[in-house]
Amino acid sequence: MSTQHQVNQQQYQDKSQAYFTSSVHAQGMEFQKMQQLIQSCQFKTVLDLGCGGGHVSYQVAPFAEQVTAYDLTPAMVELVARQARDKGLDNVMAVQGAAEALPFADQSFDCIISRYSAHHWHNVAQAMSEMYRVLTPHGKVIMVDILGNSNPVMDTLFQTIETIRDPSHVRNYSLQEWARFAEYAGFSIEVFEKQHLELEFKSWTERMQTPDYAVQTIRYLQHNASDQTRQYYQIQADGSFRSEVMYLVLSPAF
Repeated sequence: MSTQHQVNQQQYQDKSQAYFTSSVHAQGMEFQKMQQLIQSCQFKTVLDLGCGGGHVSYQVAPFAEQVTAYDLTPAMVELVARQARDKGLDNVMAVQGAAEALPFADQSFDCIISRYSAHHWHNVAQAMSEMYRVLTPHGKVIMVDILGNSNPVMDTLFQTIETIRDPSHVRNYSLQEWARFAEYAGFSIEVFEKQHLELEFKSWTERMQTPDYAVQTIRYLQHNASDQTRQYYQIQADGSFRSEVMYLVLSPAF
């Protein structure tokens, strides 16, 4: 029997290069916001939690003294370590492990950033508690992730096609769910902003090596969705669609 961590590792072990070269992951207006926050608060130590292809680490490294790129999948960690060396980013250290069990001392980081990772975590509440533990008292957490929908019909379609595309997908959480996670862990929400992410269907499925039968199932579900759902996600003739993304800044509440 496989654990969720094993499913995640198996799913991403051979996809590190695809995520490194992915334009969806390499670009985003949120990078400038991260850099500005790190500069304005004079943060020195940053944890890139669920680093994937390492794009957050590369973007913020020039603005911090030390960046720790941390991911569950060994191949992702190896790729980031190699790319950081190639880019001359000597202040980036790559570490392998799970979000729910951070191998760092209390109050180790001024800033924790997690981008497009939390929807794979098997226990977000536990991971948030760990983030609270390793964050300095005046630190900040930046969470960037796909938003779930509070409308059950729309949410069911979205969660279903995500899981068919990628069996390691756990859940895209709604803003209400994120607010509960934050409060439970001891954080207060400082900033909440919505962004939109345009997902081109062919590259979205090819990046995950989604098999043809699964691709056809996703297209069937999209085609048979209600007009309201199709309009909300702006589902195109080729399957491309738009999803909502949150930019969330948290700070310790006490």
